[in-house]
Amino acid sequence: MTVWSKVRLKNLCVDAGQYGLNTSAENYVESGVRLLRTTDISSGRLTPTEDGVFVSDLPEERFTLKEGDILLSRSGTPPGQSYLVRASDAGATFAGYLVRFRPLWSAEPRFLAYVARSEPFQHKIRSESVASTIQNFNAERYANIDFRAPGLEEQRRIANFLDAEIGKIDDLVSKKERLVSLMDERINSQVLQYIGSSQLVRHTTGHPALPIRRILTKVVRPAVADVGVITAYRDGQVTERSLRRAEGYTLSSSADPQGQSVQVGDVVVHGLDGFAGAIGTSEAIGNCSPVYHVCTPTGDGDAYFLGRLLRLLALQGYLGNFATSTRERAVDFRNWDLFGRIPIPVVPPDGQREIGDRIKGLRPLRELIVRSETLAAERRQALITAAVSGQFDVSTASGRNVTDGVTA
Repeated sequence: MTVWSKVRLKNLCVDAGQYGLNTSAENYVESGVRLLRTTDISSGRLTPTEDGVFVSDLPEERFTLKEGDILLSRSGTPPGQSYLVRASDAGATFAGYLVRFRPLWSAEPRFLAYVARSEPFQHKIRSESVASTIQNFNAERYANIDFRAPGLEEQRRIANFLDAEIGKIDDLVSKKERLVSLMDERINSQVLQYIGSSQLVRHTTGHPALPIRRILTKVVRPAVADVGVITAYRDGQVTERSLRRAEGYTLSSSADPQGQSVQVGDVVVHGLDGFAGAIGTSEAIGNCSPVYHVCTPTGDGDAYFLGRLLRLLALQGYLGNFATSTRERAVDFRNWDLFGRIPIPVVPPDGQREIGDRIKGLRPLRELIVRSETLAAERRQALITAAVSGQFDVSTASGRNVTDGVTA
């Protein structure tokens, strides 16, 4: 019979939690020691923003990560994001808002990492977080979280079981994501062909180009009551903020965050984040900040095609050639008079509609993926919680369909 004992996190780790390196963007370099930050960690995974961040060197060895280390975020909305350091991450360092716990030889790092993702562990973080401007959970609080743990061999069996079953769930979701990604790539390829055959590339023999203001009309409607906030995300989706995660966009510094109305089918361009892809066609009704340009097509133009066209021109760096820089890694598109003068390809209405229809056709698939991801996240957490709390014997659970409710 497996014996489970009540322990605190610090009982199974070398130290009570090491805070990360206090540094700032001014100290980032082109290459060197990779710096992992809170924004790089989500749902037990490393999802680095941009191309990663580096610092030149480390003041002390204690800031160096080793395989098997566990990182926990001590701030955020909410705190408690965790990541198990892999062999490929060894030698990297970590930022100040992360806490590192290094498991003892008598503990299985993967088991502890799964415990950190379990509902009881996360509940303690949510209920005990100190709120000032943001929620905070320090190293001492993490170190003293208690939970039940079996011996080392059972920890390994549980970790092996969860690695396999969580992998199955992740694989089901990733297949859907890949399908939509391939369809999206095909659409982008068609749009890029129009760009490549235009005067933007073939200056004398290409198809004509016209200023944006000849193809799109900027509209400024008064804000309306009882609707949500519309946000243009850097992945090209424009929708109500409450329907999406709280990341992937930049908050406006405007004192009037709901300054204008947006309708379904409007082409929306973020005046500062447009360079990063925050351009698209709105899928929802709501209000947005004045930092956005809200536009409608002139004539027979297709809004979905034009939103994608502008986004690809931004990601290719073309639009940025006409803008003024205002902050690091940003260009200023807020001046409509300047932005509206930028020449873009003229595409026949039939060609626009064909691609626009394909873009609209992807929306139901994207919604299906969102539902699948939500269901998968719930299933992951339930499975992790049950396994690390000993609710079933993992050695006899291999025949169960633990992925019930998550379909391919």
